[in-house]
Amino acid sequence: MTDVVELLRRGRGFLAAGDPSGAARYLAEAAEQAPRDRTVLTELALAHFRSASLGRAERVLTELVGLDPADGYARLLLGRTLSRLGRHAEALPQLKLAAALTGDPEVEREVARVRARVTPDVTPDVTPDVTPDVTPDVTPDVTTAPEAPPRAP
Repeated sequence: MTDVVELLRRGRGFLAAGDPSGAARYLAEAAEQAPRDRTVLTELALAHFRSASLGRAERVLTELVGLDPADGYARLLLGRTLSRLGRHAEALPQLKLAAALTGDPEVEREVARVRARVTPDVTPDVTPDVTPDVTPDVTPDVTTAPEAPPRAP
């Protein structure tokens, strides 16, 4: 049996090499040996997220948030996982908490993007690709004369 530290090292190596599925194999074994180790669980959740094993990522992240409700990164990753699953209404509270815990402007932008999916009337706080053609519903007041332009001296 390989110790947890060695399994974690190998898992991180696979993550760094761009093989999250390979990383998950080692990190899952490490999590079996150390089921409450937040470092191992965080790395495992990240491996699942990057390999698009979103159900597995959600389970690990839910466990992580249970172990430490103030873990802003776990909440961010849980929110992003739920969002990728199309569960934006569930993702939003996790992302809001992550934003409050981390103070990271990028997380705030993520909150705005997901909020826009939950509430289509809300425009996310990101620069749009196209500018919408919006004409104000304003009728000009014809009861007053327009001001004359200033005279030249």
